[in-house]
Parts: sequence; C-alpha cells; structure tokens
Amino acid sequence: QVQLVESGGGLVQAGGSLRLSCAASGNIFSINVMGWYRQAPGKQRELVAGITSGGITNYADSVKGRFTISRDNAKNTVYLQMSSLKPEDTAVYSCNAVGLLRPEGPGSYYFEDFNSWGQGTQVTVSS
Repeated sequence: QVQLVESGGGLVQAGGSLRLSCAASGNIFSINVMGWYRQAPGKQRELVAGITSGGITNYADSVKGRFTISRDNAKNTVYLQMSSLKPEDTAVYSCNAVGLLRPEGPGSYYFEDFNSWGQGTQVTVSS
C-alpha cells in the first residue's frame, strides 16, 4: 500500500553527475528510514546510502565523499546526488523506505509497519 517511484537514472560519462529521486505515496503515517541500494550484474545488492527522519546519514565506503543523500519529509521524497561517477558505480539503483502506514486512512488508530521498494532505475557510467 506504499508505492515508491524513482527517477533520474541514465547514462553518464565517468566523472559526471546524476541526481536520483524517489517519491513515496500511500496511506503513510511516518517514514523512519529511507535509503538507496544498488545491484550490479553478477553482484549482490548493497546499501549505498541511508537517511533517518532526523537527518542522520550513512554511506557505503565506496561512495563517501562523492554521493550525498537527502530527504524532504513533507514530500516523502529522498534524493541521491551522485558526483565523480565511476564505471564501477554502474548498477540498478533501488529506493527503500521503512515506516508506518494507516491502511484505513487518516484518523484511524490502526497502524502497520511497511518496508517498501521501488522498481529500480538504471545508472550506467561509461569510461
């Protein structure tokens, strides 16, 4: 009941920049953590960056200093600014959100946990 829609992927040359966006919608009450993961061909999915509702961030060592995660709590949207991109950053990037929803709508006192994923967006960095 929570949908995540990503945008902003594409093809870029090494050293270039891209900005990914992910908007969450549905009967969301709160989103505790939002994050970006990536999966390259033949590799396991890995956490790229995460951010809490209070703005605490964490990054994979491979992207520290090059990527910046941010979020707009009012819009339930998370962003990933990627700079100094390298060919090894090529992967499908997916958005994840963890929080509480109200499946019966505003005013209801019934809450459920959710852990939702976006459909993924391809990022390709050419050398």
